Amino acid sequence: MQSSREAAPLVQVEGVWKKFLHEEREVVILKDLDLTIEQGEMLAVVGPSGAGKSTLLHILGTLDLPTAGSIRYQGRDVTRYSAAQLSAFRNDSLGFVFQFHHLLPEFTAIENVMMPGLIQGKRRGEMEKRARGLLDEVGLSHRLTHRPGELSGGEQQRVAFARALVMDPKLVMADEPTGNLDSKTSESIHSLFFDLNRRRGTTFLIVTHSRDLADRMPRKVSMRDGRIESDERRPVEPEPDDAAEAPLDPSEAHG
Repeated sequence: MQSSREAAPLVQVEGVWKKFLHEEREVVILKDLDLTIEQGEMLAVVGPSGAGKSTLLHILGTLDLPTAGSIRYQGRDVTRYSAAQLSAFRNDSLGFVFQFHHLLPEFTAIENVMMPGLIQGKRRGEMEKRARGLLDEVGLSHRLTHRPGELSGGEQQRVAFARALVMDPKLVMADEPTGNLDSKTSESIHSLFFDLNRRRGTTFLIVTHSRDLADRMPRKVSMRDGRIESDERRPVEPEPDDAAEAPLDPSEAHG
């Protein structure tokens, strides 16, 4: 056991099971799963449909609770938290990006990015400053006042990433974040992951079917039938310094 919270891994999953009853039959989704994630890591979670990848992400994100086992964030077992404590923890410590970006159509890009802080009662001026900075980081300083319907798919996903980062989370989890994008735009978003990790030290866990992205990640966790089948680490080739800082090709603006 770690002697202090500071020394503990960012995330430590131990003996996690997830089961439910379906038509009086027990269905097991996760089976005695162990996983450790260190601060600043980037890992892809891969596997066939039904392997338990999205269920694992939802449990790590405290959107669902395991049937058994523990999930510790820097030594704190969040499975023991009340619903109110979980909500506060999730808002303060975790960021989410999904295949469908879930931006609010009536609000501008900067307003969408500000929203998590405004919901928590943060000062509007403070959140606007943070949102402007993040949209600049993801190459969208020229799109601050555009609504989602005026942005391309890749631009909308960049806004979603900025929103996920606005509360400075310890961990960002993404579920098929480029599943609806063309290959050129997907490559731009993939480069953005590496750029944000390098410049901000953000920890990323990405569930993906993209073999290209998974093979480029420094860590690849393969799941099958609710278990971790393999956990591979490899050296990472440096991404180009300007890979994610330039805006997407203007010709893609309404694609």
